[in-house]
Amino acid sequence: MATCYHPDAHFRDPVFPNLDAKWVCAMWRMLLTSGTDLRLEFKVLEETVEGGKVHWDAYYTFSRTGRKVHNSIDARFIFKDGLIILHEDRFDLWKWSGQALGFPGWLLGWTPVIRNRVRSMAAASLHRSMTTKA
Repeated sequence: MATCYHPDAHFRDPVFPNLDAKWVCAMWRMLLTSGTDLRLEFKVLEETVEGGKVHWDAYYTFSRTGRKVHNSIDARFIFKDGLIILHEDRFDLWKWSGQALGFPGWLLGWTPVIRNRVRSMAAASLHRSMTTKA
């Protein structure tokens, strides 16, 4: 995945609201090496020379809780020099929270408290993976 991103790329989603190219590549490395059962399905919805839109479904076990997750994601890409310069993922963080965190996520996943907690846990995991990368 890292080879698909432009050196000036940016990524954002509900969990990682603003990553530059270095961090988005680290995010993919973390996601693809830490998961044991990640499965992705995708459908290209729109494609042009300038970019595209994709719907993808990610199926995996959330490592912190051992709970199964099916995350349904709509992605938008903008290209520069044949590489991704902007990647935006949209998904329902409340729905994800309910699956990944169980009852507390279902009950409070819509609140800024849970959103910020998920973001800070993900950022900490990303920082740890950056310092322990091979």
